[in-house]
Amino acid sequence: MTGLDGFKPGVPAPDEITGPWWEATREHRLVLQTCARCVREGRPGAQHPPRPLCVHCGSDDELDWAGSAGTGVVDSFTVVHRAPRPDLAVPYVIARVRLDEGVVLLTRLQGRDPDEWRIDDPVRVAWVDLDDGRALPVFVPGAASAAPSSPETKEGN
Repeated sequence: MTGLDGFKPGVPAPDEITGPWWEATREHRLVLQTCARCVREGRPGAQHPPRPLCVHCGSDDELDWAGSAGTGVVDSFTVVHRAPRPDLAVPYVIARVRLDEGVVLLTRLQGRDPDEWRIDDPVRVAWVDLDDGRALPVFVPGAASAAPSSPETKEGN
């Protein structure tokens, strides 16, 4: 199992668009920006990353936030063998995770050896706490797997 050794990413400061998302991470809650107009009209309503307007209809006045189940599948991934910084332990896995709500997150996969991951593996959210109280979502094997999560992550959604 690969841990999060050295994983202390620089993250942007919250702003008026991303602030609610970052605040939810302090409580280990994964939220998605949603558009009420799109939901009413039968279009996908969730989007990530947060934006000032809906990517589906262009609305800027009907955006809100909804909780995510924090479950999905691995859409694509790569195993990093050469760290971009000397303080990062390798190998580690960067992935696109397609949440059950249809939104794709770029994230890290944890909880099993990098060469054991496969496309369409079920995953669930876990959290890496940052020094400022915020947290980053990472994903670990989902309910179909018995693999334990990394001790450096905290499970929950």
